[in-house]
Amino acid sequence: MINELTFPAGLHLLSNWQSGDADAKSRLKDIFDATIKGEMDDVFASPAPKNQVHVSGSVHMLTLSILHDLYGIDSAAFYKEDAARYARTNLMAARLLGIQKHYTVWALYAFTCEAIGQTMMYPDKFPPGSDPDKVLITKDNWQSVTTPDFDSGIPKVINDILRETERLTGIEPLLQISAPYSLAADIYGQEPLLADVVHDPDFVNQLLDHLADQVLLPWIEHFLEQFPNGWIELSDASGSPFFIGPENCKTIAIRAMRRMTDGKPWADRLFDCNYRGDYVTQAKKRARNSRRQSAAPTTSGIDLLELTDLKHSVCPKFIIRLEADRVPMPFYQEQAILRGVPLTAGIGSGQVDRNSVGDIDLAKQDIRQTANEYVTAIKTVCETVGYPDETILAQPWPSHIYFEDISAQSQFGMIEIIIQTARDAGEQTTEEQQ
Repeated sequence: MINELTFPAGLHLLSNWQSGDADAKSRLKDIFDATIKGEMDDVFASPAPKNQVHVSGSVHMLTLSILHDLYGIDSAAFYKEDAARYARTNLMAARLLGIQKHYTVWALYAFTCEAIGQTMMYPDKFPPGSDPDKVLITKDNWQSVTTPDFDSGIPKVINDILRETERLTGIEPLLQISAPYSLAADIYGQEPLLADVVHDPDFVNQLLDHLADQVLLPWIEHFLEQFPNGWIELSDASGSPFFIGPENCKTIAIRAMRRMTDGKPWADRLFDCNYRGDYVTQAKKRARNSRRQSAAPTTSGIDLLELTDLKHSVCPKFIIRLEADRVPMPFYQEQAILRGVPLTAGIGSGQVDRNSVGDIDLAKQDIRQTANEYVTAIKTVCETVGYPDETILAQPWPSHIYFEDISAQSQFGMIEIIIQTARDAGEQTTEEQQ
């Protein structure tokens, strides 16, 4: 099986499987049979190489599709029934893609709200989500949310996955759960919560503080008792400037995040790196009063630099530019250098989605140009502030080039171009050092 683990042979195998090739499916089953039995465990212990532009990514959706196709394993069984299988198969999917930097992800938003009793939906071939028609709380009963049992159910599933991943790879455990705003959106409803953001922000902040005090802070404390070397990633896409605006992101979502860290002993081991939509700080808006007033636009009250400071206050270890941010990469390169931290560039799922590609040759040209731009910026930051040492490589953050979501609908040829660009940059660095 060594051939398929040599880049880009694994990507070619996945591409052939995706196209329905029977031989590729048979070969993929051989590989995953051995993976599930533990026969490939030694492969996962190899550390990521130093002095390179690294690639990481969220691959669990791809892994689910593979296991459903090969074995008929459905979503609930994949995520919750066998922690060793989950860890091993995700690691193998990453290696077939050519990803060498480990980053473990699960259906984190769903897992967080399921842990406190939210009714869930588990499609056979897709990650779970909360049932929007059966919200857990309303404005009348929100204080009923109490601290869950962290030694059973979803918290135990997560801890088991992390133990297996740490055993296989040596990387430090990373607890990924929802930040207060996103958790509230999943159990209260996105639209009702957004309406309260506009009309009753004091209530929203009370709700977020309650969820922090009753669920998230106790969860973090319990996790760190189990894993003293652990990290915590709180994810808060729903609280992003893109969805609730920069001002509300500051005074509600990030305010709640700061409450999770200020004065806490784990402050330097907790981060939130997925606030997205930086470009909205540069959007124009018209005055809301009379149409007779001047049509001259006014800018958002929070500018890009202030938003960057706010985001950096809850993600101090690195600067990240996600696809939805839409601000040119040189800004993030400059900010990373000014702050002396690494730079991560997100590749959005839509950028490598085969169903979104019209002219594949043109799409590959575009993604090659994008990859070159990202890798050049990342390498410039590395050469200025330093490449990751072995300590950094053992930390379970998304690093350098980060695939925000890879699924069975991803275009593997485009992924190959991006990873090859990153690897070429690493080879050039090695040659320069010699």
